Amino acid sequence: MSNVDASLADELNIFYARFEAAAIDANAKANAKANDANAKANASGCRQEENANNENAFIISELDHPCSLRNSTSDLIQSVTPSCFKESIIVPVPKKTHPASLNNYRPVALTSVVMKCLEQLVKDFIISSLPDTLHPLKFAYCPNRSTDDAISHLLHTSLTHLDTKKGNYVKMLFVDYSSAFNTIILSTITTKLQYLRLSPSMCQWISIFLTGRPQAVRMGRHVSASLTHSTGAPQGCVLSPLLYSLYMYDCVATTNCTTVIKFADDTVVVGLISDNNETAYLEEIRNLENWCQRNNLLLNVSKTKELIVDFSTKQERNYQTPMIKKSPVERVDSFRYLGVHITQDLSWSCHINTMVKKARQRLYHLYHQDA
Repeated sequence: MSNVDASLADELNIFYARFEAAAIDANAKANAKANDANAKANASGCRQEENANNENAFIISELDHPCSLRNSTSDLIQSVTPSCFKESIIVPVPKKTHPASLNNYRPVALTSVVMKCLEQLVKDFIISSLPDTLHPLKFAYCPNRSTDDAISHLLHTSLTHLDTKKGNYVKMLFVDYSSAFNTIILSTITTKLQYLRLSPSMCQWISIFLTGRPQAVRMGRHVSASLTHSTGAPQGCVLSPLLYSLYMYDCVATTNCTTVIKFADDTVVVGLISDNNETAYLEEIRNLENWCQRNNLLLNVSKTKELIVDFSTKQERNYQTPMIKKSPVERVDSFRYLGVHITQDLSWSCHINTMVKKARQRLYHLYHQDA
């Protein structure tokens, strides 16, 4: 055990808890909205009771076998979660080869196997309970939808607009969030789940599941002191990506000239520009910035990129640079979105060349592994 690992583990644990103080103020502001949502939920008691009964029947049927987690089922029905099930060990995964700051470590949570099994059942139930019309441009955790559908919709929307009228062009803003999972506010996600008609017992269980989570960081052989977290959803938990996706469900386009495509934490704002009028597109970006501020999400301006697709070669454009937090967004010629390299001419050359290069590297190691 090195002193470097010991001190770094303690520093990272404190660093990962930095959103706790800000969450207190955000939760206080959201209390009024939460109370209104609870009042509306109580007004439809019959429907909620039916949903709760269906929920309990679903969980019990899923666990009705010799290896069933009977105690976990009882805890779920009673909307409680033992503290020992919420304990997690955070393993920092470097985002870069040589991390230069604490922000270069991604916190991945190792949790109880029993809790992961229960989370999977809860996840399946939540997905089955969501309305089909939740949002047509939300592609994560939807039946018969994948990253391919999100990419296809992005390309189809862009090409259709470019072919509609000569002189049209498309601007794509690939949005990046800072520590997106770690900034989820408990009261906000609970209110949104209630609005989506999840039963009160399920909302309460999720609230308890995300509250008071003992967490320690393991670096090498050293484990830091434990801190209790009540903000965010741990990366590595089964439910976290789904909860984040539902947290983002009301982030939608506000005009016909823009589109917001979402897949988990990958968001693209598409501006369909005609007659050199970018007003709606820039307004949509301001709306997104305001939405993030209301929902305690932090936009990462340095990693947010803009790509312009313009097939008109005869016209000189005066493109307007979008601003986020009073900082200009960098314009790029290509961007890797959901594993596919999208370029300003919408050709596949860049993506194919990248895939061929990776294939050759792997084949080289395969051929020379016995050398």
